[in-house]
Amino acid sequence: EVRLVESGGGLVQAGGSLRLSCATSGFTFDDYAIGWFRQAPGKEREGVSSISSRDGDLYYADSVKGRFTISRDKAKNTVYLQMNSLKPEDTAVYYCAGRFQTTAQAMSVLRPDYWGQGTQVTVSS
Repeated sequence: EVRLVESGGGLVQAGGSLRLSCATSGFTFDDYAIGWFRQAPGKEREGVSSISSRDGDLYYADSVKGRFTISRDKAKNTVYLQMNSLKPEDTAVYYCAGRFQTTAQAMSVLRPDYWGQGTQVTVSS
């Protein structure tokens, strides 16, 4: 059974930091690109950041460049999203997702194969 489990969300003041984790299981980690998406109330889901399968190519949405960093730990089959300098507009439910042998750029727009359940991030002003 494929599982993607997010953790690390919470409430933080503007300017603060959070680190989200996406623990994966049930598939070959190196074969899957992993992406972070978010959805705020009343808005469409958007791709935030992703890391490609195998070569580790990265993608960041313009809205988070310079503030968010994606990384992965192959030993733990886990992908992280370090979020610094958080803004109220970063408030959303954050989901991680996986797609087979996909580039980081494509991961942000193509339909993933698997989704996590989401974790709430709330940034207060």
